[in-house]
Amino acid sequence: MSTLPVYRWRLAPDGYATRRQLRAQGLRPGGQQVAAQLERPRRRRGPLVAYLYRVDLAVPVRPMTPARRAALERANRARRTCPSCRRDAGYVIPTSLGTCVPCAYPSPHGGPEGSTQ
Repeated sequence: MSTLPVYRWRLAPDGYATRRQLRAQGLRPGGQQVAAQLERPRRRRGPLVAYLYRVDLAVPVRPMTPARRAALERANRARRTCPSCRRDAGYVIPTSLGTCVPCAYPSPHGGPEGSTQ
């Protein structure tokens, strides 16, 4: 069983990158195994670990197809739609509330917030 090479934070050699660094270059790991890891020491807990992949084995990110774009738009629209009033809230509905803010905290006046009757 082989062990992974471990490098200190910010001291990894060229040719290795994290997933985010690969993505910034328009690449993805493409099924390759983790090649190395970075460790950032912390005072009272275990070290932070970041996994590194070889850049030369990375493959380009798959292009966004019209079907994938439409599916992503539908998923985001569903996250913004309030299940109670069925309106687009204009923001992602918090899972802690489960509904849009006006439905979660109705106005005591029965009208829109801030209106005088």
